[in-house]
This record gives sequence, structure tokens and C-alpha cells, in this order.
Amino acid sequence: MDAVALEHGIDPVVYARRWKTLAVLCTSLMIVIIGNTSLNVALPTLARELDASTSSLQWMVDAYSLVFAGLLFTAGTIGDRYGRKGALQVGLFVFLIGAGIAATAHSASQVIAARGVMGVAAAFVMPSTLSILTNVFPAHERPKAIGIWAGIAGGGAAIGPVASGYLVENFWWGSVFLVNVPIILIALIAGRVLIPSSKDPDQQPLDIPGALLSILGLGSLVYAIIEAPAHGWSSFETLGTFALSFALLGLFIRRELKARYPMLDLRLFRDRRFSVASGGMTLTFFAMFGTFFLVAQYFQLVLGYSAFKSGLLQLPMAAVMMGLAPQVPRIVARFGASRVVPVGLGSTAFGLAVFSQVQTGSGLGMVYLSILPLAIGMSMTMTPLTTLIMSSVPLGKAGVGSAMNDTTRELGGALGVAILGSLVTSKYTSSIGPAIAALPAKAHSAATSGLAGALGVAGKAGGADGDALASAAKSAFVDGLGVAAAVGAVVVFGAAVAAWFLLPQGTGAAASGHAVAPGAIPADTLEDEGAAGALIDEGELTPAPTLREDDGIDPEPPSGIDDERIPTPALD
Repeated sequence: MDAVALEHGIDPVVYARRWKTLAVLCTSLMIVIIGNTSLNVALPTLARELDASTSSLQWMVDAYSLVFAGLLFTAGTIGDRYGRKGALQVGLFVFLIGAGIAATAHSASQVIAARGVMGVAAAFVMPSTLSILTNVFPAHERPKAIGIWAGIAGGGAAIGPVASGYLVENFWWGSVFLVNVPIILIALIAGRVLIPSSKDPDQQPLDIPGALLSILGLGSLVYAIIEAPAHGWSSFETLGTFALSFALLGLFIRRELKARYPMLDLRLFRDRRFSVASGGMTLTFFAMFGTFFLVAQYFQLVLGYSAFKSGLLQLPMAAVMMGLAPQVPRIVARFGASRVVPVGLGSTAFGLAVFSQVQTGSGLGMVYLSILPLAIGMSMTMTPLTTLIMSSVPLGKAGVGSAMNDTTRELGGALGVAILGSLVTSKYTSSIGPAIAALPAKAHSAATSGLAGALGVAGKAGGADGDALASAAKSAFVDGLGVAAAVGAVVVFGAAVAAWFLLPQGTGAAASGHAVAPGAIPADTLEDEGAAGALIDEGELTPAPTLREDDGIDPEPPSGIDDERIPTPALD
């Protein structure tokens, strides 16, 4: 064991407890994922208790994801610079504080602010987990470890609603924010003992201007998408905010291209593994979080299930993702990521297409016919896409690579909730108009704000008029849901086609059956600048030889980047 650890440059003590370390990292990751999805089943309750509009509900979800995505590059760089273990521990502690603020909030704006604090904390937690993972596992074990990590990331997204559903039914609504408290305490204590300290040996300064531009650019983009239904997609406010976001993101790109020590080295996008994987990950989580946001409301507001039962009904999705994701590296080794990823995205698109056909009277069978292909597709894409992204960055910059992986997840999730939620709102508002035209101003405003508001007005009206209004509101919501899911299906299917043609074939050993001699690097493995090879020897991933600074050889890296890369899975 010591010989294996030393061969890969890992401390023998760290190597001996790597699987225990992974358990702590997955526990920490679970906190972030549950924090992202546990709120979904509580949204109808929050709408009633806090008089929150659909836009406010979207911001309760997106404030977390938006701040999270905006700060990931900065947090990942800080972890690389000052220590990943410290960044993880600080993030967990701040998350605990944010959860406490949210649990005692008295208004929608306070919940949104508290969710923002939790997003700041999550930005330090999530990239630290993946960057620490890559530094404690040798190359041949990383795909398996990343598969487990990805399974937790996907499965945890469906476990959160169960716990929060139980809490919101048996306690007050604020208790849903406390579901993570015992998990945080376990992760803090176990992490203090088991997680090793690590950081980038190159002490590069932080890119403060780049961080500010990325936060402002992404923030204004998602703000424009969320508020567009209220102001109108062609209104001056909406178009002006979009223009501002594009200008800020353009300045960010310009800054990163010219900076001596950029927060994100944009040259990484010249590697198609990195660029295609980043886009694929964004759209995978676009579908995942957008669907969770819609399914939770469909179960409760349309089908009439309780919050707890709504969470339970999402467990099959978690079981599929947690069971399948760790097995995906074997599938990739057999067929190649350049084929597995498009098939996974295609399955996700199929699930969304089926979901677009759901009606007010559809049963659970129709719903599961949509969400199970979604779960299968997401499981098949997360592990290879994560490995492809991490393979494109130097090992010493694992925090930045992890931040890029996590940014694509969170940006995709935020855009999924924002875009799909906005499409639902736009269609709902136009469809329900005739049914509420005669209502008094206050009732009209409540019914227009969202399905929860309309059902509240219908409940107060009672009788045949109330039943008619409730039926019209549910139909309008389902109409919007169908449009949103159909748009999502088209977008993800387009990504599947693009991945089929754009992901480079890489090594052809897995498909051809030809053995690759240890130490040999096939020419096509280095097809793109910065792409790292993985040699296949009887189905096992073996790292290609690299130049290291401690070998006494200076590989002359650009901008302080060395050439040691995290090996990719076999590509076809």
C-alpha cells in the first residue's frame, strides 16, 4: 500500500484512509445538494405563509444557486491558494449560520437573503470536496471515486425533499432549513480528523476584478430571466438588464484573457473535452433542477399530495441515480464517453418530452415514465462529464477545475429554475386571464401571482365558482409546465447531438480491442491542446506519463500551469 501511495505522490497515511475521507467529502457534498433541493416541497407552504409570489419563490431557490455559482471560481481559487480543508470547514460553519437565519425569517425577502448566505457557504464547500478527492486518490481510482461523488450529488437532490416534506408537515416551515444541522456537525467533526490539508504549491494572487465581474454578470443574467415575465420579455427593463449582463460577462472574458493570473484560464475551452463537457453539465443540471422545481409543485398543487408524500414520490429518482452513477465508469470503459454522454443526454431529453405531455388528471405512471429516463440520463452523464472537466486542468489547480465543474452545475440549475419557471409563469398568466377577469383587484392580483395564490382565492370563494377557478388555474399551470418541459427537451436534445459530433474520440483502445502498451501515448489521445490521455489496459484506467517539477524538469507551463493532468476516461 505504501509503495502504491508513494508511486502516485500521496502520503501513505492519507492513502490508507482515502475511502473514509471520501465518506466525509460525500457527507459535506450532501449538505450542499440538500440545501439546493430541500426547499422545493416547502414552496407551496412558503407561498401561503409568507404571501410569496411565484417570482419570490423562484428567488428563494435561485438566490442560493446564483450566489453559489458566482462565487465558485473565487472560492475554488481561495481553497487552492490558502488550503482546501480550511475552505471546506469555513464553508460548513457559514452554512450553519445561514440555515439558522432562514429558519427564523419572517418574510420572503429575509428567506432570500438567508439563502444567499447559504450560497456563499456552499461555494466554499462543494469545490473543496472534489479538489480534495483528486488529491487523495491515485489516477486509476479517481473515476470510481468521482462516480460515487456524482451519485451522491444526483441522489441527494431527491433525498432532500423527503426530509423537508416530513418537517414541513410536522413542524413549522422554518424547520426545513434545519435538516442539514446534524449533517453539518458530523462533517465538521469527522473532517477535522480525516481530511488532509492540501493547497496549490504555486502561490498565485487572487483575481479580484475577475471575481467581481463574474458575480455581477451572472447575477444580472439570472435576474433578467426571472423578472422577464413580470416586466415583459421585450420591455426596456428586461432588455436593458440582459444588455448589462452581456456587457459584464464580455468584460469578464476580456479580463481573463489579459490577466497574468486569471481566475479561469479561458484557453481551457480550446480543449473540446473541457468545453463540451462544461456545456453538457450545464444542461444536465438545467434539466434536473428545473424539473425538481416543477414536479414538486405539480405533485402538491395539481395532484393534491402532501409535502411529505411529494418528497417520497421523488425517491425512485434518487435510488436510480445513486445506484447507477458509480457503475458508469465501467460503461464508459466499454463504450467510451463520446458515446455514453450523448446517450445520457438523449435519455434526459426523452424524459422531458414525456413530462411535457402530463395533464391535470395524469397518474403517477405518467410522471414516472418521465422522471425515470431523466434519472438514468443524468446518471450516465454526470460522472464522465465531471471526469472530462477535471482531466483538462492541472492537478495543482484542482480547486479551479472543481469550481468550473460546480459552476456549470449551479449555473445550469439556476437557469433551469429561472427559464423553465419563467416559461410556466408566462403561459400560466396568459391562460388564466379569462377565468379571473371579473375578480376584484386584490383577488385578481393573488390569482395572477401563481397557482398557489389562485387556489387560495378559489378556496375562499367556495362552491361552483371556486371549483371552476381552481380547475382553470390548474389547467393554466399544466399548460405552462408543458411548454417549459418541451423547450427543455429541445435544448437538451440539441446538446446530445452536439456531444455526439463534438466530443473527440480520444483513445480508440476500448472500441477497437487493441491493447495499449504501458507508457505509450497514442497520437489521437493528444488531439486537442491540454487534453490528457488515459491508457486502457484490460479495462483499468492507467495514467499517461507526465513531466513533474519534482523530477527536475521544467515543462515551461503557461501562466504557472504545469502539465500534470488528471487522466480522462477512455473516449470511445
